[in-house]
Amino acid sequence: MKKFEEKTIHTEHIYDGKVVKLQVDDVTLPDGETAKRELIKHPGAVAVIPVTKDKKIVFVEQYRKPLEKSLVEIPAGKLEPGEKPEKTAVRELEEETGYTTSNLKLITSFYTSPGFADEIMYIYITEDLEPLKNAVTGDDDEFVELLELTLDEAKQYVREQRIHDAKTNYAMLYLELLERM
Repeated sequence: MKKFEEKTIHTEHIYDGKVVKLQVDDVTLPDGETAKRELIKHPGAVAVIPVTKDKKIVFVEQYRKPLEKSLVEIPAGKLEPGEKPEKTAVRELEEETGYTTSNLKLITSFYTSPGFADEIMYIYITEDLEPLKNAVTGDDDEFVELLELTLDEAKQYVREQRIHDAKTNYAMLYLELLERM
């Protein structure tokens, strides 16, 4: 057994939904004791930092039911089975913003909440946006409004907590670092 490894001895599948799966695992701990772990299984996600030719960042504002409020975020979405993150990134960019790109750069990937979920998120940036000639329809249950903000305006949204999610805050830190270089 690896240093901190927890060996699964039983898995109970609780829920299999459109976005997540929930399971409860019984595990053996490194000291031989047992414990329960509530786990969310997620296919992974991508986010894109879209920067226009005039150096504005394209955001979407949408209602987030778990928070009971709207947030301003960079475009993002979940991976479909077998889909490569780059393809997901372009698809989400097109569906949510009406822009496309052929020039994505991977910045990083990270686990969003490793204490209870296996979701990995890939963050890309593009400064090569082209408006779509024909709009692409997104999810039927997704309603978004576009905003194009300067970095200073976006930082004000962070202070006001209108931008208040991890991926978008990461994007703001990344862009601020680039500005200082």
